[in-house]
Amino acid sequence: VVRRRLLQQYEQQPFVSCLAGFYSCRWKRYQRERTEPGKCCCSLRECMFFPLLVAAFCFSLVFLYTWGEGKNDYNSFDWYNYGNLGYWFLWSLVILIVAAVLFTYVSLLLVLAMCLLAEGQRLYLHWSHKIGTFLVLGFSIACLFALSILWRDHRKTVRLSFQVTAPYLHIGAIAIMVLLAWPVAFHAIRADKKVTQMIILGPYLAILLFLFLIPLGMYSPCIREMGTLGPKPALIGHRGAPMLAPENTEMSFLKTIEHGGDGLETDVAISYDGVPFLMHDDTLRRTTNIAEVYPNDAGKAASFFSWDALQKLNAGKWFLKNKPFVGMGSLSKADQKQAMNQSIYTLSSFLRLADSHNKLVIFDLYRPPEKHPYRNLWLRKVLDVILKEAKIKRHLVLWLHNSVRSFVQSVAPGFQHTMGRKAPIEDLLKHNIVKLNLVYTDMSSEDIRKYAAANITTNFYVVNEPWLYSLAWCSGAHSVTTNAVHLLKDLSQPLFLMTPQQYSIMWILTDMTSAFLITLIFVL
Repeated sequence: VVRRRLLQQYEQQPFVSCLAGFYSCRWKRYQRERTEPGKCCCSLRECMFFPLLVAAFCFSLVFLYTWGEGKNDYNSFDWYNYGNLGYWFLWSLVILIVAAVLFTYVSLLLVLAMCLLAEGQRLYLHWSHKIGTFLVLGFSIACLFALSILWRDHRKTVRLSFQVTAPYLHIGAIAIMVLLAWPVAFHAIRADKKVTQMIILGPYLAILLFLFLIPLGMYSPCIREMGTLGPKPALIGHRGAPMLAPENTEMSFLKTIEHGGDGLETDVAISYDGVPFLMHDDTLRRTTNIAEVYPNDAGKAASFFSWDALQKLNAGKWFLKNKPFVGMGSLSKADQKQAMNQSIYTLSSFLRLADSHNKLVIFDLYRPPEKHPYRNLWLRKVLDVILKEAKIKRHLVLWLHNSVRSFVQSVAPGFQHTMGRKAPIEDLLKHNIVKLNLVYTDMSSEDIRKYAAANITTNFYVVNEPWLYSLAWCSGAHSVTTNAVHLLKDLSQPLFLMTPQQYSIMWILTDMTSAFLITLIFVL
């Protein structure tokens, strides 16, 4: 024993020294201690803390995946924070970076621990890393809890993401189990009691068997037979192309048309003197320079301004200053100059533009607030603009507003009437509904097929990420409303598309290769 410890003290082990140094801050050889055969790999205190390290890894991984897959809604998240804080900032990007850094940190600690175990070293995590592990664990749990309370629909987004990423997450999980095989085999074989061996091997083999068989329960609409994929969903620009130009401006809609969008979506409010104009927010603070032009009225409802007053506002400078989307890229000098000179757009101009390019239009209508002179005449005003002023071709109008629908059908036959929620097919047909406009979290290939059989098409909003657009494509959606027409237009086929035969081969090869490697590790 004395000879072995002397050899341990003076052997050259630069690799182990680095591992122990980074994990335990024990850079000297005499500070390290090897695990004796049949003994635990660490002290009781370290044994109690190691599960916390594993938990920090798991929770940080779950949060990083959850938040990463939520990129589709980052703009909505930042807009929500703008409404509460009063200033614009890309909080979504900051959270993503922090989550990635913390996950990388705790992952490195876990990798160091696995390498030390594989080398037969006793574990001792330095106190500073223990504090770091607690911070990672606390941050991840707090963020997941906040998401579950404040953003409940995000869970639906994650569930949808599994439909396209599950086959690849399965490969990643199998790869982790192969890497864990070395320390598991090392300590299981050195254990001097059968019970200890079973405690080490039992959970590992149970998880491995579960992962080998889990593809039997997987479902993805993107795993389908050749030739069964439907047409590519049409693209409707959400407030135009807000990643390329200020939202709800002429430039934004022209960018959508330039990039081949099939339709235009917007939001309609009514000015104090009865002019329908395009504005999403209740106030003008976020998307205009009202704080400079009318500083005392910055918090005033947009509908309480006359059209003359609205025309004096700039609707483009904010876009260059705030850069509202993650990964927007830089604009050309010509686009920057054009964006700087955008103004608030009227509904009439919007409809004429769409009609001249033969583009579908869909819009949310906002009723004016109390004490507004057009509070009870707003729908009439909108219909007058559509039918008498702009005179857009009626089949291009996707009429979404649900109140007085029968009246609209009588005075404006030819509109494509659209419902904003799921309903029984009998009710939809009774009201002459030809399209559903649904939030993407309601996406279901079964429902899409059911409505399509009754000649009712589906549009999902807001779909920005390629993986989500791919899922909508595979599920049979007719169209999507998106902020990223310029990106999605270039997709020639859905991401993650494969035949059942290709997936079976991938699954079997993954399981066979991993089983071979794990067996080889245990034998050697």
